[in-house]
Amino acid sequence: MKDLDEISALLLCAATWTNRRDSVVRELTGPGFADRLVDTAADLVLVEAAGRLLRKGWQPYDVHRITVRRAGAGPAALAGDAVAAELDSRPAATVHPLWHKQLEQIGAAVWWRRDEPRLSQYARREGLDRFEALSQVARALDVFTRLPALPELPMSEPSPTGVDEKMLARVRALLAKAESTQFPEEAEALSAKAQELMSRYSFEQALVASPRSAGAARRFWLDQPYLAAKSALVSAVASANRCRAVSYQKLGFLAVVGHDVDLDLVELLATSLLVQATEAMLAAGRHGTGTRSFRHAFLLAYAGRIRERLAEADSAASARVADERLLPVLARRSQEVDTLFSELFPTVGRRTHSVSNGAGWMAGRAAADAAKLTVERGRLSR
Repeated sequence: MKDLDEISALLLCAATWTNRRDSVVRELTGPGFADRLVDTAADLVLVEAAGRLLRKGWQPYDVHRITVRRAGAGPAALAGDAVAAELDSRPAATVHPLWHKQLEQIGAAVWWRRDEPRLSQYARREGLDRFEALSQVARALDVFTRLPALPELPMSEPSPTGVDEKMLARVRALLAKAESTQFPEEAEALSAKAQELMSRYSFEQALVASPRSAGAARRFWLDQPYLAAKSALVSAVASANRCRAVSYQKLGFLAVVGHDVDLDLVELLATSLLVQATEAMLAAGRHGTGTRSFRHAFLLAYAGRIRERLAEADSAASARVADERLLPVLARRSQEVDTLFSELFPTVGRRTHSVSNGAGWMAGRAAADAAKLTVERGRLSR
């Protein structure tokens, strides 16, 4: 009879030997292996691999999201269970509150009984046979073993309220008017006013924040396709709101560095603009311009024009804040963001994008001019 170490080694082989995965999994479900021992080994290997990722800079939401993307919902559920089990084994005081929040986001919790292997209970709950359950384990492990180390992001304590709801209500009122008017010039003016209001709120928060407040960083995950162009749009929003972003295009996310209020605004506004850009791109495609090159050029142009519009609105807001304390505070906070960004990403290079479709570029610029600078369509995942 095989022991735990031998079974664990076979599970890792099933993960990495993709062309032999089915045969190894079939062997593990054969008569030479005790079911309970195999399932126990699977639990242990998954938790150990998840813990290794958390120690390598990955966060609970990241582990779940990358597993969904590369292996599907079943392996991602097992990944979430493994992360929950790993964090449950740690002293409560050592687990950051934001990680508990991320577990809630991915629906992960310690739901299983302790007197039976977790995998056995998972298979029964999902109606899987042993081959299917162990195959999902192998696919999750395959994802885990191929991921690089990431910079460990500094995290602040979560705010109980987030961005002020009164401010958001005023922004939403402006945007409701922008969406109802039939005059493009009026809609643009109202949308720009909403962005100015957001910027002014950020300035006010900067003035009352503790001088010892430090920057933070978050990962914003994006959906396929056109990740490069979508990254450019989020980077544009980040730049206009006093944050800095770096794209991990192969993994599918951006890391954004800034202060919490600004990160909140980037998250809200970028979510909305991504939705608006996609809707506008698809609408343009219905007129016979739906090629990949057109859509790529469209989104890049949209991002470039949004960068300009947000910078204009932010400058207007800054000019209207008559407080001599603001400029040195913003300079200090900008330096804090730059310092933290350099510490986290010392070797970041600049990415250039080529455009081969002029019609897509012009259409994207026009769509960005019509975009509503809104914060009411949901939130980016983090």
